[in-house]
Amino acid sequence: MDYNKLAELLFPNIDKTPEDYEALYPARGEDRVITRLGPSPTGFIHLGNLYGAFVDERLAHRGAKAGNPGTFYLRIEDTDDKRFVEGAVETIINSLKFFGITFDEGAALPAPGQEYGTAESGSYGPYFQSKRGPIYQTFAKKLVSEGKAYPCFLSEEEIADIRAQQEAAKETTGIYGKYAEKNRNLTYEEIEANISAGKPYVVRLKSDGDTSYFKIMDAVRGEVSMPGNNQDTIILKANGIPTYHFAHVIDDHLMGTTHVVRGEEWLMSLPIHVELFTKLGFEMPVYCHTAVLMKVDEETGNKRKLSKRKDPELSLDYYRKQGYHPQAVKEYLLTILNSNFEEWRMANPNADIDEFDFTTEKMSSAGALFDLNKLNDISKDVLLKIPADELADFILGWAKEFKPQIAPLLEDRDYLTRILDLGRDEAKPRKDLIYASQIWDFISYFYDDYFVIQERVPEQVSDEDAKEILSRYLDTYDHSDDQSAWFEKIRTITADLGYAVKPKDYKKHPEEYKGSVAHVSTVIRIAVMGRSQSPDVWSIQQILGEDKVRSRISQLIG
Repeated sequence: MDYNKLAELLFPNIDKTPEDYEALYPARGEDRVITRLGPSPTGFIHLGNLYGAFVDERLAHRGAKAGNPGTFYLRIEDTDDKRFVEGAVETIINSLKFFGITFDEGAALPAPGQEYGTAESGSYGPYFQSKRGPIYQTFAKKLVSEGKAYPCFLSEEEIADIRAQQEAAKETTGIYGKYAEKNRNLTYEEIEANISAGKPYVVRLKSDGDTSYFKIMDAVRGEVSMPGNNQDTIILKANGIPTYHFAHVIDDHLMGTTHVVRGEEWLMSLPIHVELFTKLGFEMPVYCHTAVLMKVDEETGNKRKLSKRKDPELSLDYYRKQGYHPQAVKEYLLTILNSNFEEWRMANPNADIDEFDFTTEKMSSAGALFDLNKLNDISKDVLLKIPADELADFILGWAKEFKPQIAPLLEDRDYLTRILDLGRDEAKPRKDLIYASQIWDFISYFYDDYFVIQERVPEQVSDEDAKEILSRYLDTYDHSDDQSAWFEKIRTITADLGYAVKPKDYKKHPEEYKGSVAHVSTVIRIAVMGRSQSPDVWSIQQILGEDKVRSRISQLIG
């Protein structure tokens, strides 16, 4: 077989050589870490994307302090038209940007009216695989010319028959060995006749069939040993579009990718990729196969993979709509990405997370357990460290996007800042702010339009006593009282109406009192806040102002 002649027959319009593209994409320089995110434009961006992107970004930029910053780029893997969703690229970029993940180069946000696939920055594009067709065909032509790939005319019916034979014989399914011989051994004349007859074909890698074990160092899992590839895998589909296997090998080589971060589900494809890199004569990148994200199933108590169908928290939209601060999500992700992060955080409670020395060696190769409750606990700590005025800006931004009906109320930033600052400077500061939608529910009573009496007075207090408590409170209320004078008046009302001034006295001798000062205070709290649990009542009243306090109590008294 004259393989050069065959290559010209299959690729008559390809006039560039691999060397031409090597010249267009020069090496990026030694000791630089180059990482990429390669999502498909499906419109769904999930926690796994953020998880991987965070690793990519950390790896690429960890050398910045040493004066050797790497590059993190965005490549859109859009060769499958059936999965394409309009606006998906914008969703990917904006969603990751919200969490502080930005790209040094690659696909970018298009300007209004700009043609799809043309918005990008950097010297190693196109960064959309759909725009790189001639590049893939050039390297496929090279493999054919060297006898390392061949056209395969097997129909879907023939492939189905082969699969049935293999399953009946309990053999590995696929096109390999004797099942590949028919098309591997076609003569040039037979191939030419098939093409002239209009028979569709794919281009397959001509595997060496060497299934002996090879070893490769994985940056997360250490040494990985696997059997070699024996499958004649497809590298170009019948429409000339490359498979993921082939495209990512070409792109990672030309774009200078040094580290490939991807989920452990890709481990099974590693033998194919190793053979492709070898046959093309490319240096392999360092693979980092991350652990799959798991959760404890509430029904079974067993661990399972996060599911798009079952778990809303898999989608990044969930965190944006709930209003989680991106810093809290990133902080939490580091706890499941690096086993030593929590120890570092305890030793460096106020340090920026960028100071943490992230390494793949500290990543777990077992399932990474995602725990929403732990995220909430971490979020409480993170929000406590964010100045109240910055937190106010964040909540206002969230409201404008996801709860626009309340945004005008929050425009009074001084008022909102005072609310958010409640109890933050105490010896034991409050840690009850978690995410924006929860914070709004927590503070909504500060706004008259959303003030609602949510709870009844304690059972120890009769309706008559509740009205009397509020009447006396209103009669003695002086907005200028300090906290001590204010509470002394409540103690007086408590004693006058037969309640214990000290809660412990009521606990010891409940028969002697109607209730305690705690129950009297709760009546006032409910009247002013609409709920029995809240931060310090005196501090809340100082923020609400005298008119609001008097108005709410008066309305309740009737």
